[in-house]
Amino acid sequence: MKPAWLAWMVAAAALAGCGRYEDFTLPPAEGQRSGVKPRWETRAEPVIARGEANQWDSVDVLNPSVFSWKGVLWNLYSGYDGQVWHTGLAESRDGEHWEKKGRILSPGPAGWEGDYIAANGSALAHEGEILYWYQAGIPPRIGLARSGDGKTWSKHGEPVLGLGPRGSWDERGAADPYVARFGDHFYLFYLGEDRARRQRLGVARSKDGVTWWKLRSNPVLELGEPGTFDEQGLGEPAVWISHGRYWMIYTGRDRSEVRRLGLAWSADGVSWERGPEETVLSGTSDWNRKVICDPAVMPAGGAVRVWFGGGDVAHPAENIHGQIGLAMLYLEGK
Repeated sequence: MKPAWLAWMVAAAALAGCGRYEDFTLPPAEGQRSGVKPRWETRAEPVIARGEANQWDSVDVLNPSVFSWKGVLWNLYSGYDGQVWHTGLAESRDGEHWEKKGRILSPGPAGWEGDYIAANGSALAHEGEILYWYQAGIPPRIGLARSGDGKTWSKHGEPVLGLGPRGSWDERGAADPYVARFGDHFYLFYLGEDRARRQRLGVARSKDGVTWWKLRSNPVLELGEPGTFDEQGLGEPAVWISHGRYWMIYTGRDRSEVRRLGLAWSADGVSWERGPEETVLSGTSDWNRKVICDPAVMPAGGAVRVWFGGGDVAHPAENIHGQIGLAMLYLEGK
């Protein structure tokens, strides 16, 4: 039998290394569950373009995160200058015409963030402040920044969602956060990467947005079958409620690194069913013919506005000539 002090140390080490885990489902989705037929309409031109040469967002503009703040739509998006990813702010009255307000967050010079990325995040307004969960560091983990006005930001000192234990599905990376509030919890859907470089989707929940409990049975969405649009990797989930169920738009990568948006739905936010092939959104314009990714959603009645990143180079990360586009997803009765 282990001495009591040794058992305590083992338990403490396990908690520190493995994180917190629990079994849960999301609250029952409001509304009457009914059959719907999804239909996409995509705006032909981007709504946010890359910046001028030598600007902080001159190479790629991706990862929109749109929310309403003081009567205006705010978009915390990612910009790449060829070396570093940053987060910037744009504002809009209608979701189509955006005014850039400049860079607001960059990687820290030391500590866990490193010097590569402080972007690819998810923002929402809650109790008078903006909460922004973002990806940083190598290997990637998820941090949190707060602001009361969108100008002055305070970063939480350490990652709020870290790597899983050895051999787990998110042992090598926790990235692409998307946070929504359902009931009295925040729910964080995210990408996890294992030692085989498989990228799948999981979920965690929190009361305060800082202390997270991962779902014990993660991942919640596996790779697609060979030959499908998401056989190589999943990422960048966005989740909302409509028609009495949870819906998810996510990015899928095929073996040629072409990226498209897939659709899935769930009764409990944990067990997900993929939509059929005709619900997959592919790029149809020159500027997004190889990549459509990074969805951000805003439901409006029977439709959902979807802002997304697009590019004309098939690559899983950057240098894709990224710009931000807009689509409408209509959930029509069958």
